[in-house]
Amino acid sequence: MRMTGQERRAQLLDVGRSVFAKVGYEAASIEEIAKRANITKPVVYEHFGGKEGLYAVVVDREVRRLVELITSALEGDHPRVLLEQAALAFLTYIEDEPEGFSILVRDSPIASSAGTLASVIGDIAGQVEHILVQEFKKRGFEPKLSPIYSRALVGMVALVGQWWLEAGTPKRQVVAAHLVNLAWNGLKGLEQDPKSGPGPKQRGGKKPAPAARSRT
Repeated sequence: MRMTGQERRAQLLDVGRSVFAKVGYEAASIEEIAKRANITKPVVYEHFGGKEGLYAVVVDREVRRLVELITSALEGDHPRVLLEQAALAFLTYIEDEPEGFSILVRDSPIASSAGTLASVIGDIAGQVEHILVQEFKKRGFEPKLSPIYSRALVGMVALVGQWWLEAGTPKRQVVAAHLVNLAWNGLKGLEQDPKSGPGPKQRGGKKPAPAARSRT
């Protein structure tokens, strides 16, 4: 059957994603993509103008999928629940869409592309940030600093996700629970005005007793 223009475009996006995920942008070729789609090269150029155009649309589609998945998962009424939902949604995407995630974690070869891991983290962190803003306000912390923590949290999930995709274990619910355990307990002990250098003295302020001198 002859495909409509919309159907052909969707097919090329799926084929392109598979090729880019397998060999990377530089090694991918229009010839290979056209061959897998059982079409001629001019059809690819007609829809996307070339490899760069196809890659940019593939990346944009994956970013939107991931951000929408995380946004739709945020339904809890407690900050810890929301953090766990966000982490679990991110891990679900990694598990269900390994090709898409492989593309997102590669360094983008296109300067104008939003497909770098840093930009993806920024997009997702924007969805998580409002959770921290509310929590910071309740604790008397500076809400303007919440972007630092939201990006730190999302970056942690992304990097663990890269490892988890290779390891294949444990289950995503277990990974999400441990990530939130670290993040939430870290947030509970957050200092309002952290300083660099040695941490505060141990409670009680007692210095360790000097070692007894040996008698000779």
